[in-house]
Amino acid sequence: MLAELLKRPEVARTGVYFLVGPDPDNPARSLVYVGESDDVSTRLKQHNRGENQGGKDFWEKVCVVTSKDSNLTKAHAKYLESVLIGLAREAARSSLVNGNAPVYGAQLPEADIADMAFFLEQVRTVLPVLGFDFLRSRPNVSFAPGTVGSSGGQRVSPIFELSIRKHGVSARAREIDGDFIVLKGAAARAQWTSEHPGYRALYDQLVDDGILSEQMAGVRTFTADYAFSSPSAAAAVISGRPANGRTAWINADTGESYANWQEHIVSQI
Repeated sequence: MLAELLKRPEVARTGVYFLVGPDPDNPARSLVYVGESDDVSTRLKQHNRGENQGGKDFWEKVCVVTSKDSNLTKAHAKYLESVLIGLAREAARSSLVNGNAPVYGAQLPEADIADMAFFLEQVRTVLPVLGFDFLRSRPNVSFAPGTVGSSGGQRVSPIFELSIRKHGVSARAREIDGDFIVLKGAAARAQWTSEHPGYRALYDQLVDDGILSEQMAGVRTFTADYAFSSPSAAAAVISGRPANGRTAWINADTGESYANWQEHIVSQI
């Protein structure tokens, strides 16, 4: 549909854009490139060429962000690109194709920087609605373990536990704003044990990234809080094999499964 997109007059304006595609080295993440141009359509045509012609082969989707009244300048776009690269890197939800983000803030008047801050908030609000979550901030889990409902504007679940005693595995997690977060210190199987690949690539990636520590006493330990896309993804990595997270995770306070807890929440709406 690129040809259809390039027919739209908005794409010929100054703006920023995101190229998104699968990461062959990590199926749990996307590859993302953040760019800017005073004529985005021309830049997209360049990116659509093969790698040997200076293009980029990885992307399957593109999102273009511009202004409805054409008041973005080249300086604005460069500033937005710089900040967006930093936000994407900080969120760590994607593999960023960009190198180091250039810093352009000193080239903008203070009033313009304030305007761009509002613009950035709108971008971060709209992108998840379109299915792009690579700018979403990591949830804050630094509140009391018993806190349920909301904290700092975040929707917070009770603590859930998963235990496999014969393998010395024990983990705690909670759901915050749609992310299922396994808490630092959780123990996982020392290796992926199933012939079924499932989340094996994610397991291996967490080992390579140091999120799962070196094997000791038959287990690995989470060195930091880690946000999974679902309870089943978290349960599989911890169990070292495919697992149904909806039944494997148990509410630490009530003993009910995650599935029953979620059904109860939904039934109250």
